Amino acid sequence: MRAAPALGLLLLLSACGGSKEAFLGARSRDACDQTWPVCDRVVGCILGGQTYVTGRFPAQSSFVVRLAEPSTVTVGIYIEGVAGTGTDDAFIHWWEDGCTRRIRESATAPAFVAEVDKSGSFERSAALVGIGDHLIEVFADAQAFYYVKVDVVAARDQPQ
Repeated sequence: MRAAPALGLLLLLSACGGSKEAFLGARSRDACDQTWPVCDRVVGCILGGQTYVTGRFPAQSSFVVRLAEPSTVTVGIYIEGVAGTGTDDAFIHWWEDGCTRRIRESATAPAFVAEVDKSGSFERSAALVGIGDHLIEVFADAQAFYYVKVDVVAARDQPQ
C-alpha cells in the first residue's frame, strides 16, 4: 500500500514545470539547415509556435521569426547538462524587419544559469511592430545543450 502514495508523488513531481518535455510541449525539432536570407545574412530556419531548435553553448544561434502583424515575440531557452556558467553575458537580440532597430535583453552568465535552474527556462519578450521577417539572435557562453522556442502573440490579441 505504500507504493500508491509514492507513485502519486512521483507523478506529481514529474508534472511540475522545469522539464524539457514541459518546455517544448508538442513542438517538433527544426534541423535549421535551410537557407533563409535576412538582414544581409543567411540563417538556417524560420521558427514559429510549432518548432524549436537545439544546439550546444557556447555559441550564437540565429533564426527568423515571420510576422504578419505587430506582435510580442517571446524567446525561451532551456538548457541541460551544464558543465560551466561561462563569463560573458547571455543575450537575446530581436531585430525589426530590415534590421532597422535592435532590442536586446541580457543577463550575466551566472544569472542566466541560475534563472534556468530556478524557473526551468530563460524567457524574454519584445514587442515588434514591423511586418515580415525578423532576425532573432541568442547567445550564451555557458557549457550546455540548449533548446530554443518562440511564442508569438499578435498585438491585437493582447490585453489592453
